[in-house]
Amino acid sequence: MSNIRDVAKLAGFSPATVSRVINHDKTYKITDETREKIWQAVAELNYKAPTASSQQYKSVKKSSKGSKAYNFGCIMNVQGGKYADPYYLSVLSGFEEVIQENGYGMSFVHTNEEFSNKTVMHNAFDEPPTGLIIMNSVPDDVFSYISKKTPYIVGVDTSHTSIDNIAYDHYLCAHMAVEHLKDQGYKRIGFIGGFQDHIIGSGRFQGYYAALYQFGLPYDPKWVLPSNWSDDYCVKMVKEAHKRGELPDAYFVASDLMAIATLRALYDLGVSVPGECAVMGVSNIEISRYSNPPLSTIAIPIADMGRVAARTLLHRIAGDTSPKKVITLGLEVLKRSST
Repeated sequence: MSNIRDVAKLAGFSPATVSRVINHDKTYKITDETREKIWQAVAELNYKAPTASSQQYKSVKKSSKGSKAYNFGCIMNVQGGKYADPYYLSVLSGFEEVIQENGYGMSFVHTNEEFSNKTVMHNAFDEPPTGLIIMNSVPDDVFSYISKKTPYIVGVDTSHTSIDNIAYDHYLCAHMAVEHLKDQGYKRIGFIGGFQDHIIGSGRFQGYYAALYQFGLPYDPKWVLPSNWSDDYCVKMVKEAHKRGELPDAYFVASDLMAIATLRALYDLGVSVPGECAVMGVSNIEISRYSNPPLSTIAIPIADMGRVAARTLLHRIAGDTSPKKVITLGLEVLKRSST
């Protein structure tokens, strides 16, 4: 493993000078050329500097691996097209922001659906990206293929344990939502999730169910609806529940997009929100502030998930060989007019 003396020898400066540079000592006057040489030596030797910096990462592309600038790819597991979900676009925006700040770019953005066409997948990796971000889990065959093509992969909320993951606590998120609704006086609280076959096993449902039990609130399976992550399907499910007389006092909905679809269904039905049925979402996408009424939600630092993913990936490329980790970001209850 390289040490500071190795870096000093390769860069041609004293260990003291190297130490000042990698510790960002602004009181010590050093030329940009000196600083660049030291960071280049850090990159070439994969020396783990005490702190990461943009300068270190910019120097990586000048290392012994060649002068070609690094580039990155993205794979999204989304419904309805890669640019249809503002949640994932916000994650991608944060990721690109950090990548571009460090002088790099994106070579492709594809979806799981697009990669079902193996020609598309193989073409994307004809010149493999240096690093890759995947949003939600990808099929095993796809993950096996991409893992062989690039050693640097970071996930956002995936089940792939062999890579770093940036996530939020789905169970806690649901628990916070139910507690908020309970504190607002709602007792008959329903849940709208994803696909019918997967609802019960999801972390958000489990957090919802556990919170009902903890707070002594009733549970009724008739108040649990699938959304299939489709606006139209979600609207249909809510309208059918209303027709059967099965609306609860409030819904906790597993995403802001589906919560906004729920608001639309209730508006069409003439059901007042929050008077007759409150609605709470998850994520705090930009549009949630402008829904009618504005949507209460569990706020996730979405863009920060992308930024942290990018920095984690850059750390790996710069030589971080620490065990793979899950970085869990914090959550916040945002009360608006829908509750």
